[in-house]
Amino acid sequence: MSINITAKRQATFRRFAEKPLDLLVIGGGIVGSGVARDAAMRGLRTGLVDRYDFAYGTSSRSSRLLHGGLRYLEQGRVGLVHESSVEKKIVHAIAPHLGQPLGFIFPVYKINGRPLWQMRIGVKMYDLLCNGRNFKPSRGYTKNETLGKLPQINTAGLRGSVRYYDALTSDARLTLDTLRSAVRSGALISNYTRFTDAKRENGAWSCEIEDTLTGEKLALRARAILNAAGPWSEKIPHSAVKLRLTKGIHIVVDRKRVSVAEGEAVTMVEGKRILFLIPWGERLIIGTTDTDYDAKPENVRVDLEDIDYVLHTVNTTFPSVNLGRDDIISSWSGLRPLIANRDGTPSDTSRAHQIKNPVEGWWDIAGGKLTTYRLMAEQAVSQIVRHLKFAAKPCRTAKEPLLPADEAAPYSGIIPPAYGEAAVRHYVENEWAVSLADVMMRRTSWHYYLPDMPARAAEVAGWMAAAAGWPPARLAAELADYAKEAAKTYPASLTPV
Repeated sequence: MSINITAKRQATFRRFAEKPLDLLVIGGGIVGSGVARDAAMRGLRTGLVDRYDFAYGTSSRSSRLLHGGLRYLEQGRVGLVHESSVEKKIVHAIAPHLGQPLGFIFPVYKINGRPLWQMRIGVKMYDLLCNGRNFKPSRGYTKNETLGKLPQINTAGLRGSVRYYDALTSDARLTLDTLRSAVRSGALISNYTRFTDAKRENGAWSCEIEDTLTGEKLALRARAILNAAGPWSEKIPHSAVKLRLTKGIHIVVDRKRVSVAEGEAVTMVEGKRILFLIPWGERLIIGTTDTDYDAKPENVRVDLEDIDYVLHTVNTTFPSVNLGRDDIISSWSGLRPLIANRDGTPSDTSRAHQIKNPVEGWWDIAGGKLTTYRLMAEQAVSQIVRHLKFAAKPCRTAKEPLLPADEAAPYSGIIPPAYGEAAVRHYVENEWAVSLADVMMRRTSWHYYLPDMPARAAEVAGWMAAAAGWPPARLAAELADYAKEAAKTYPASLTPV
């Protein structure tokens, strides 16, 4: 890194020890970021660390949806659907650049699922659970109207369809912009910083953190600690979290391969699973799977079995498309850190969140959904404020915009920013990008969106080297590390287009 950027990072790291923190957050995914923003806005001296990059785990590998969860309504989880439906509208209001309303067309068939009249009632209930103010009203379509919307749809047994509304986001950008908002309110944040341990003494925690890039260690004091490490939560010292990790993969193909109306996505059913076909600029995101996962979270990868399952579902729903492995531009695999419950299939496991205070001054937060991150943060910070007897300001995260509009554009949005050196320099100088993968996968999503990635990666690495002051050896190492990360997103027999 350049001298200025290195010095800036080191200065931030050392500020953690200048005076005691009111709250130390472990984990820079969407939930930890939401907690840091809420706590800082209420006046707590707040610090956040993540041993990897921000949004490295689940928070850059989801379906990228803000949704109430129509499937959860069928499962009778009305409270969860209401919570999520209200929150999706709040996130859209505070971050309009990261909330694009989408109509989801759900085909209804004679041979499986519920009858069309029940589905029409169901989507009207879905609207009501959004306090009666969804993005647009739901409606039903006849068979002929459905064919007009989806001309390639499988017609065997087709009765019609329903349309309901949710929204598309960028999970990683939502995380990063939440962190930018937290920093504006005074939070200290540091990626590639590992929480090593803590000891409770004299009414506070004595903690040690380590900068994994330099090896520098630092002792600090914190009145409270919140563990929001997602799939890694169980492994954090003092954690009482018990998780059931489930894996979901997505593939990305050219939008022209499946004919979908502008501004509309498709909900597909395969057994107990619901999969989505989501327009994303010039691309389509298709997923997701839901299978148990027991290995290290950082090793999760896309397998050919996952790929073939998704392709089978698409080709069953759209037989004439005949989508194949060669059509895949990119793919990703992520983990859901669900509250442990080995009963039933992964799809049956609740997406509800849990906030626990197992020992004095320590909180674990786990489960939940991308959509409800703000509410989870509000509830957790409220508990911590009461425990600390802190004269906090009221929670304002549901009303105050995430960022001023001029700070969001042009480098934060649902569609990747324009490819170029100016964007790379922005992320290095203003958004804590340290590695090539930080820029390619999380700051921009270029890795998932653009063709010719090997050539582009070398060019982006050159731009980063200029912005961060990398020597030639560092540039070569970054390209090698990026190739290892990329290998997890492409099965061995698949290569980028």
